[in-house]
Amino acid sequence: MKKKGRRAFWHNFKFKYKLTIINENTLEEVVGIHVSKLNGLSVLLSACTLIFLVAAVIIAFTPLRNYLPGYMNSEVREQIVTNALRADSLQQALVRQKLYIMNVQDIISGRVKADSVQSIDSLKNVRVDELLERSREEEEFIKKYEESERYNLRNISGEREIEGLVFYRPTRGLMSANFDPSKKHFGIDLTASPNESVLAVFDGTVVFAAYTVESGYVIQILHSQNFVSVYKHCGTLMKHQGDKVKGGDVIALIGQEHKEKPHLHFELWYKGTPVNPGKYVVF
Repeated sequence: MKKKGRRAFWHNFKFKYKLTIINENTLEEVVGIHVSKLNGLSVLLSACTLIFLVAAVIIAFTPLRNYLPGYMNSEVREQIVTNALRADSLQQALVRQKLYIMNVQDIISGRVKADSVQSIDSLKNVRVDELLERSREEEEFIKKYEESERYNLRNISGEREIEGLVFYRPTRGLMSANFDPSKKHFGIDLTASPNESVLAVFDGTVVFAAYTVESGYVIQILHSQNFVSVYKHCGTLMKHQGDKVKGGDVIALIGQEHKEKPHLHFELWYKGTPVNPGKYVVF
């Protein structure tokens, strides 16, 4: 019975059918084709194999292979690295251009006196009395004032040492919290977008650059005239401890914190005492 069933199955599978096309008017047979189930399966497998081979050839000999994992060639990798370096160079050029525009805006708006600037690239510490010659009346007035205030203890504060210093703004942002020592807030908060550049306010040396639990990435710079600037809540540090920086150099980027909005906490210390940054930096 099993053999008869197998024979019947193969006989049905190999049985040929005739497909004919007849002219309706003359009833003449135009085309006649003898087909079977086995012939149809063979044609279907052949078509699938052909499509697979064509797709394999297209992927193997065209740039489409670079989209498959493991098929990226060395030329494409080299091009990707080159494009990444170009993008980094363009970003640095954009930062320099941004600093240039900031300097020009400060000079035009009057925040930085033109007489106190020798070049746009670097602001110099030039005293006002070195730019303009004093008249005889001014000399006499200064002499009388110095004589009258010679023994006044309120003037012995070292303010003359910091005359003529020009500080950069640490970042382009709005002030969200002011200087308030009574609340242990020894600086100001500036809101800014993530990855915004943080600039050194003056020339100096980086004395601390590390991550802290309370303030995130923190960088501290020691400046001349006993000033120390502190930058907290940074996301990425661009300088390391011991690096020399100039005013306006990018030292860090604003970080993205989960609990608070992105901002920069900026402190300015003078001779070990926190001072209001608004007295020295125009925000």
